[in-house]
Parts: sequence; structure tokens; C-alpha cells
Amino acid sequence: MSQTTSATGDAVKTSTAVRQALSVARMTTYDAAASGDSGLALDLYRWNAEVSGAFMTPLHICEVATRNAVSEVLEGLYGPQWPWSRGFEQSLPRPSRGYKPLQDLLNARRGQPTLGKVIPELKFVFWQKMFTGRNDARLWIPALRHTFPNIGTTQSVRQQRHGIYDDLEQIRKLRNRIAHHEPIFSRDLAQDLAVISKLLGLRSSESELWLGQIETVTGLLSNRPC
Repeated sequence: MSQTTSATGDAVKTSTAVRQALSVARMTTYDAAASGDSGLALDLYRWNAEVSGAFMTPLHICEVATRNAVSEVLEGLYGPQWPWSRGFEQSLPRPSRGYKPLQDLLNARRGQPTLGKVIPELKFVFWQKMFTGRNDARLWIPALRHTFPNIGTTQSVRQQRHGIYDDLEQIRKLRNRIAHHEPIFSRDLAQDLAVISKLLGLRSSESELWLGQIETVTGLLSNRPC
């Protein structure tokens, strides 16, 4: 047996074992994108994992900046202990189904001594829900353009706040797929990155520039296997 034949056999054995470990059902999406080429499908799987990992830095920076911006606004209205403010509690909706922001707040602050400990315990959706229309009069009409100084004035505050909500929805969906190790290769990932960068830039143009210097997503986008 030649070395070439042996190497090919080893590669096939490895590919088969990896595909079984990942599960045939999980590989179906990648197989379809690779037109049934199992080796190419594994390359796409690897690339999807790599680009998912690369997105964690932009997502991290954007999420931290956004939640700190919201916290700043809440602190201005309810004080530095806003998670424990009765007035803030009463401002939160109480839906019978789905996500419950008040319960999230109660869970996040339980046993936590400071604001800085509560903020990272709140779910991403908590911060997104702060950009709903019910908060315009209390929070965003007075504070949006101060909190996001690069947002401009060509649209109304309500339109701008709604735009931030929609951007956060796009980011949330991407973030959730990455967190659950799902395929993201079929998304417009360049546009996802642009939305993350834009949202960060509304808060701080310097931070947006810095992100552009350190992110590795862009380089990976040009190296997609198929």
C-alpha cells in the first residue's frame, strides 16, 4: 500500500469518525452547503466554529457598552442603586407569558451587594427590552442623544430608539445561535458585524475604531471554504 493510499484512508477514517461524533443529523446542513462533499462539509463546520468564536469579541464589547449605557440612564433617573429601586420595579412590565423582566431583575440582584455585580447577571434581552416604546417618555426622549452622542438628529428620538431595538434583536439572534453552536454561515455575517460596530459607534466612535483594529471576523469572512 502506497503512502498516498494510506494517507487517504486515514483521512476518510478520521472524517467518518468526526462526522459520527458530531452526528449525522447535525452535519446535514453543512453537507447541503457543500453539495454532498463530506470533506468540504467538515471544512465548513470548522470555519463556522472559527467565525463564531471570532464574533465573541465584538459581541462582548458591544453588549458591555450597551448595558452600561442603559445603566447610566437608569442611574440618572432612579439613583445608583436602581436595581433595588421600587419605582424602577414598578416601571417594568408584568407579562403573563414569555420573558419576565421583573423576575429577571429579582433573580439578578439576589445575593448581590453592588450594582456592578447585578449588571452582568441580567440577560441580554433585559437590556434590549429597555428600548421599547413604553420607555420613551421616561428614558429615551430625555436621554437618548446624550447617552448615544453619535446618533445624529436626522430621525426622531422614537425612530432612533426603535432602530437600536432592531439592531439589538439582530445581535441577540446571532448571539443565541453562536451560544447554542448552531450554523451561522448562511447569515450575512459582514452585515452582522457592521450592525455591531455601528451600535458601538453610537456610544463611542473611539471604541468603534478600536474594535475595527482588533476584530478577526473580517479576515475569516474571506476564507470561507464554500
